[in-house]
Amino acid sequence: EFRDYARQIVANAKALAETLTAGGIKLASGGTDNHLMLCDVTAIGLSGKIAEAALDRAGITVNKNMIPYDQRKPLDPSGIRIGTAALTTRGMKEDEMRQVGEWILRVLRAPDDVAVAARTADEIRQFTRSFPVPGIA
Repeated sequence: EFRDYARQIVANAKALAETLTAGGIKLASGGTDNHLMLCDVTAIGLSGKIAEAALDRAGITVNKNMIPYDQRKPLDPSGIRIGTAALTTRGMKEDEMRQVGEWILRVLRAPDDVAVAARTADEIRQFTRSFPVPGIA
């Protein structure tokens, strides 16, 4: 079971990475071979700090993060770090990762738009009802 779960985490990360790169986000390593990815959001005109805050308003949790050879400061870096383990634990697979990627791209294309964040947060709340957190009734 754990091997299947680990394989699904990686498959989910690859699906999410493909969606993000197709949307113009650069990945620090060009892709992913594990459970996470480091995204360079300067390619779309943002900093990691702005991206993290915009996504948080929409209910998407990521961490601002420095990228290799980052010229920006640690508290306002060039990247964000995204992982797929928590979503995989909830039962999400590749199709759901593509949807998550589309939400991320939508929010990052309009990081100051409160209406976009609110609409996305509502869609995510509806969506996650089908994927409850294990152990929480």
